[in-house]
Amino acid sequence: MGNYRIEAGDSMRLLAGIESGTVDAIVTDPPYSSGGAFRSDRGGSARTKYLQTGAASLDRLPEFYGDSRTERGLLLWSSLWLAECWRIAKDGAAIAVFCDWRSLPTFSDALQVGGWSWRGTGVWIKPKSRCRPTLGGLWNDTEYVLWGSRGARGSGECLPGTWQCAAPASGTRLHVTEKPQQVLEDLVRLAPPGGLVVDPFMGSGSTGVAALTSGRSFIGFELSTEYAAIARERLEAVEVSGADVIGAQPGLFGGVA
Repeated sequence: MGNYRIEAGDSMRLLAGIESGTVDAIVTDPPYSSGGAFRSDRGGSARTKYLQTGAASLDRLPEFYGDSRTERGLLLWSSLWLAECWRIAKDGAAIAVFCDWRSLPTFSDALQVGGWSWRGTGVWIKPKSRCRPTLGGLWNDTEYVLWGSRGARGSGECLPGTWQCAAPASGTRLHVTEKPQQVLEDLVRLAPPGGLVVDPFMGSGSTGVAALTSGRSFIGFELSTEYAAIARERLEAVEVSGADVIGAQPGLFGGVA
């Protein structure tokens, strides 16, 4: 498998199998348990909560799990896996965690409960055409990247704090909530060249693609066996070709463009 390892299963169990103090960066997009104002809203399918009307081409993609926790449940659960991430991290290692406006307070608390020093918040600005307006209020056109470190962060590159770009188009997207590759390509640089990047919620493997194509190694976990299979095939292709040839093919999984 070269410079990467993928496992399907629960991240808490799988993180326990990584040796302490061996990881250079954690870059992850965990389930937000968001997409609604009330508990009943959060219990809907991922497509109902996160996809705009008319995104029928994404019906070909599998659902993902773990996105219906209450805020208190999300805080407790996230504190546990973030503590495990802190354990496997080297001194000075970095972490980057995606979230939205609803989950930002919860994840910022969980990050610190887990032992990390919260260093700042990056902002991903989406095109207005990909966002939902709020009548009488502000556009919800941003998501966030909380980042921190295990102890002092004494070296590394100066990376962007904002990104203005769109998520992958529905025709080529490999995950319901796939993030822009441009953002991930910056975030994996929190690890030094040749360093190890871990993603406990890897989805379709986009973080792994960014890690491998930039000369880093990668370990990824995913509860969904369907998405783990997509990620495995995707990263195998990157190892062979040096590029994300699967991520660029319209409607590859399910045959719907």
